[in-house]
Amino acid sequence: MEMIQRISDIYRRMTHASMRAGREPDAARLIAVSKTVGAKAVYEAYDDGLREFGENRLQEAQKKTVELRGLDITWHMVGHLQSNKAKQAVDLFDLIHSVDSLKLLRLIDRHAADMGKVQRVLLQVKLSQEDSKAGAHEKELEEILNEAGSMGHVRVEGLMTVPPFFDEPERVRPYFRRLRELAGSLGLRELSMGMTGDFEVAIEEGATMVRIGTAIFGERDYA
Repeated sequence: MEMIQRISDIYRRMTHASMRAGREPDAARLIAVSKTVGAKAVYEAYDDGLREFGENRLQEAQKKTVELRGLDITWHMVGHLQSNKAKQAVDLFDLIHSVDSLKLLRLIDRHAADMGKVQRVLLQVKLSQEDSKAGAHEKELEEILNEAGSMGHVRVEGLMTVPPFFDEPERVRPYFRRLRELAGSLGLRELSMGMTGDFEVAIEEGATMVRIGTAIFGERDYA
């Protein structure tokens, strides 16, 4: 199947999921996660109409943003962000999804001030007990948001989570529902949740952004 057909199929499924939940057909945005794929594939997806791309690693993103300079692309940082990479992330990305601590938010604010920009961010929330999953705990969110309100160069727009992997997407629903409840209680609008295997459930539960890679670019080659 050609990429344009895969993208069209994803949009069809996104639309149907939104309508099943009584939401507007375009309630969620598609973030094409382009980790491990080259600039050529990103350009093909761009040529097929996509404008928002997500990257997991700084070094890979730096290379692609140079090769694709001049294109009307919104770049998203969707992978774990180490504190010592915060400056590069602020320089490269329009929206950082993976802010998981007050320490990291303070660094981002400082680097954004130095660059004269307001960095848009999401707070990554840890909703499972898996050690491999990053994120702030629920009880930390209010403190982070309170301090964020006094920062002049970050804007917290919403929440993000990476739930445990299940073969059955329905088993992920409680995690997405909980993130939506948290966002509502904190007055946040954006919800980044859902990937190739479970994005329809995420949209039914309120996702405003879904992060899809494999369904667009095919299986990853990590060799």
